[in-house]
Amino acid sequence: MEFNRFCLRSFLSCLLICVTLWSEQSYGLFGQANRRPNIVLILADDLDIAMGGLNPLTKTKKLIGDTGITFTNAFVASPLCCPSRASILTGKYPHNHHVINNTLQGNCSSLAWQKSQEPQTFPALLKSFGGYQTFFAGKYLNQYGHSDAGGLEHVPPGWSYWVALEKNSKYYNYTLSVNGKAQKHGADYSRDYLTDVLANRSLDFLQYKSSYQPFFMMVSTPAPHSPWTAAPQYQDRFNDTKAPRDPNFNVHGKDKHWLIRQAKTPMSNSSVQFLDDAFRKRWRTLLSVDDLVEKIVKKLEVRGELENTYIFFTSDNGYHTGQFSLPLDKRQLYEFDIRVPLLVRGPNIKPNQTSQMPVANVDLGPTILDIAGYNVNKTQMDGMSFLPIMQGKVNSSSWRTDILVEYEGEGRNVSDPACPLLGPGVSECFPDCVCEDSYNNTYACVRTVAPSANLQYCEFDDNEVFVEVYNVTADPYQLNNIAKTIEQEVLEKMNHRLMMLQSCSGQTCRTPGVYDRRFARGCETCAVVFSQRQKMSNCQ
Repeated sequence: MEFNRFCLRSFLSCLLICVTLWSEQSYGLFGQANRRPNIVLILADDLDIAMGGLNPLTKTKKLIGDTGITFTNAFVASPLCCPSRASILTGKYPHNHHVINNTLQGNCSSLAWQKSQEPQTFPALLKSFGGYQTFFAGKYLNQYGHSDAGGLEHVPPGWSYWVALEKNSKYYNYTLSVNGKAQKHGADYSRDYLTDVLANRSLDFLQYKSSYQPFFMMVSTPAPHSPWTAAPQYQDRFNDTKAPRDPNFNVHGKDKHWLIRQAKTPMSNSSVQFLDDAFRKRWRTLLSVDDLVEKIVKKLEVRGELENTYIFFTSDNGYHTGQFSLPLDKRQLYEFDIRVPLLVRGPNIKPNQTSQMPVANVDLGPTILDIAGYNVNKTQMDGMSFLPIMQGKVNSSSWRTDILVEYEGEGRNVSDPACPLLGPGVSECFPDCVCEDSYNNTYACVRTVAPSANLQYCEFDDNEVFVEVYNVTADPYQLNNIAKTIEQEVLEKMNHRLMMLQSCSGQTCRTPGVYDRRFARGCETCAVVFSQRQKMSNCQ
């Protein structure tokens, strides 16, 4: 018997040595295997930056922002949960990953998505080719767990450990898929409050994971998404706080797309009270996210892993509460909906840095792969790694200047019974008949940040081919649409750039923009017709 135990121990020791040697030698696409960094991505849900969304997150700012870099021009490829999350996972713009809204019909966690996109997500590459242990906890995609798309038994490729929320954000009374098995939760704070459950699951992973492989951990919190249920200890915080009364608060959106113009100005007192209450509730839910961040950072520190770990903190989209008299939602093209927080700490990132260079959520995957040593050019990703920015190896003159933003509006086929005068085609309507979305709220924008320009150019796919243009430096609250007053040459160049980006794929999405110093003037003599669907065949 003693001899058998000795043989078993010897066999396991040899097996561990062989596996370790194999793992260090078999990842040719990934650089050096020794001491490859660990990576943590913490993703909030509907967290803005324009309205002070980071204010409640004092620990997060101290533990990540102050010890690393804060990006002030971080944008999303689409200001809606599922398309944006798909862009994070794939590194692609919506026109390439084909997730257009939060429905199964819109390709959100659909069978088509699972077949065509999930095998090529950056976590799948980290696990398959990089030997990373991968852990996911929280909200994945809005339709995850749908019975018509594999149910909770479906575990996407690329995840060693999987703890995913069924469908959309909740705080109590939800179901998790734990490695493909359903686990129901109730309404007991100590056992069921989702943000805390995610924190505890994350700590368990850090405690029991293998110490012989690097790890990637993605924690996707429900906060501050509705229903805005705060933990009991935070329910009385921020009682005197109101939504910011910025210059674009509760004002008429003149010279804007008809959906913005239809909002009633001034808003009713009941609408203002409702959005102020929602604003306070959102901030309260964030205090538990702040606790989660602190717990993860401290656990890494105790285990001696913090100095070799990159930690990203960001959101899937922004949010608005009262801007241009829209009560509350996302989906719009303006800064409050498309700009998000992005804080990063990690090896070789100097503390207390701020970068104004434009980055997007399509860049997260390429950046994380770059950190892991993966050759990003081997992928079909549209984004680019901003690791050189974080390490101080690139400046604004050599960085790209343009980000593409795409959104496909949604509307109902029948009129809202409460708002019959609006007719069919609208959705997300409030009791006072202000609607946040419509079929023809479909647009594409070029968001340009360059030393010589800070512009946003947008075209709508509607009968008007409506155009909105903003000089964000002179008009940070986007009160004045300058489409009719800006130079025609600028409009033509931006129109051309938008069409190029809308048809781009992979490396062609990273070509120089209009205000890029590397921009080669081409097609200047072309007659540009303002339609985002126009083909540029005459200019080739």
